[in-house]
Amino acid sequence: MNVTLRQLRAFLAVARTGSFTLAAESLYITQSALSGLIKELEQTLGARLIDRSTRRVYLTEIGEHLYPTLEGVLHDLDGALRQAVDQRDMKTGLVRIAASQLLASTLMPDLIAAFQALHPMIQVRLVDTPVEAVMARVFAGEVELGIGPEREPNSDITSTRLFDGPFMAVFPAGHALDRHKRLRWADLASHPVITLQGQFTGLLIRDLRASAPELAFAPSTEVAFMSTALSMVKSGLGVALCIPYAASLIEVYGLRMRPVASPEVYRSFEVFTRRGRTLSPAAQSFLDFIGPRIRAMPYLR
Repeated sequence: MNVTLRQLRAFLAVARTGSFTLAAESLYITQSALSGLIKELEQTLGARLIDRSTRRVYLTEIGEHLYPTLEGVLHDLDGALRQAVDQRDMKTGLVRIAASQLLASTLMPDLIAAFQALHPMIQVRLVDTPVEAVMARVFAGEVELGIGPEREPNSDITSTRLFDGPFMAVFPAGHALDRHKRLRWADLASHPVITLQGQFTGLLIRDLRASAPELAFAPSTEVAFMSTALSMVKSGLGVALCIPYAASLIEVYGLRMRPVASPEVYRSFEVFTRRGRTLSPAAQSFLDFIGPRIRAMPYLR
């Protein structure tokens, strides 16, 4: 059955107004065009829907039954189409993001707040999660975007670089390292070094060995959370390593941080998405918004 939206809208206009003249005016078409659409619809359905006299227009019994159902269906359709246009025009929308716990507690809140100040009708839902679970959240469809340290993508996940950050040494004010104008990895050798467990430390050791084979680097302690590492630093138990985006948390602990060079080692952070899936306009706009702002922050690129 080949019924068109134009035919259905023509029938609804006549049913609402009770007049071919008013219906044609509401649709911005001629009366002859309107009559043609009604005739085509009746021929397709094989039933008369409207009786027309010189004075009035009447719905037939079939037309009376069709009218309320059709009005509800087209109302829902128009609502869905308006919602799609609103999402396209950034008038409404939802962005769901999974970010590693440290990113979620330091970098992301200010970025989300700044984005929503520009787009108050866009909701941003942030899921803080362990580093190794970021890609899993994307794969499961729980979020559109995952943001975290570099990881090997798989056949279902695409990764795109968001920013790079150098490793920073974190220590209390007045610490021996605070006297160095420029820190080197060799300067850390005489201090206990606290790092994060997993690939944070593994990739760091790999990169240091590749850049400076003569450098013997080994952390004294590996912990699961940056808050633990910073608490240990504050208590004088060692020097922690972090990436500059954690600056706000380091300030909370009253600590200092400084980049470590010779060699410079960077860690990449990426955006993870489902391969072959188009991002919603809101999600794409959020990515376009945060990228330049992150790379404009001190030490990040």
